[in-house]
Amino acid sequence: MTVLPLSRARWAAVDTATLTGRTLAHWARRPGEVLVGLLFPVLLLLMFGYLFGGAMALPDGADYREFLLPGMVAMTMLFGVETTYTAVAVDSARGVTDRFRSLPMSRAAVVTGRALADLLHAAAALAVVLGCGVAIGWRPHRGPVAALAAVALLLLLRFAMIWLGVYLALLLRRPETVAALQILVWPLGFASNAFVAPATMPGWLAALAAWNPLSATVAAARDLFGNPGWGAGSWPAEHAVALAVAWPLLLVAVFLPLSVRRWQRLGR
Repeated sequence: MTVLPLSRARWAAVDTATLTGRTLAHWARRPGEVLVGLLFPVLLLLMFGYLFGGAMALPDGADYREFLLPGMVAMTMLFGVETTYTAVAVDSARGVTDRFRSLPMSRAAVVTGRALADLLHAAAALAVVLGCGVAIGWRPHRGPVAALAAVALLLLLRFAMIWLGVYLALLLRRPETVAALQILVWPLGFASNAFVAPATMPGWLAALAAWNPLSATVAAARDLFGNPGWGAGSWPAEHAVALAVAWPLLLVAVFLPLSVRRWQRLGR
């Protein structure tokens, strides 16, 4: 009785690895596109750090670039929803997804393979931005264990954004609607504590920013890296690490099964 579930799990793992390799092979044939995706967050980091950093006043005169980097890497994880959405929507629009559905393969492997490949890309982007941060003077101050915990929380946020992107792409199935998604992603990123203190915002916007899942990850990363922040003063700020775990897990619990179910029902 235990052989069949084990066999299915092995089958799903092999199919997931195969489709992950398919995505990585596509990127290998388009290195310029991958390079632009990796360097865009670096450009934003340098622009915000050097163009606007001099105008930002932090508590106790803290360095703005050390403050900025956790917010920027969290923004990089958020931007992943657009990349995932575009790739899945293009496959769906071109009929690739329908061809996969006709093959004797794991039903979940198409979306899990895409998610794993995007997570690997996110890890590479995270390494590039952190490397740039070190080059301009940023440092983690609480040791390697805390720094690795911060990296894990950032990747957990990206994992949640991946499943949101997969679900929206399977729901809408139109690559050109990515512009509408971008309109939603940018306000979500900026209505957070990544660049300014929520206390400086209007009351309703400050409440949204304080409870923004991105704000939880940013505050937790700053704490674990030992970088300056805006301080506590609210329940979400005082429990940032717990919320940085809870928010992504909640999003994954909602959108992962929705994505798999939506993929299985395509064409019905």
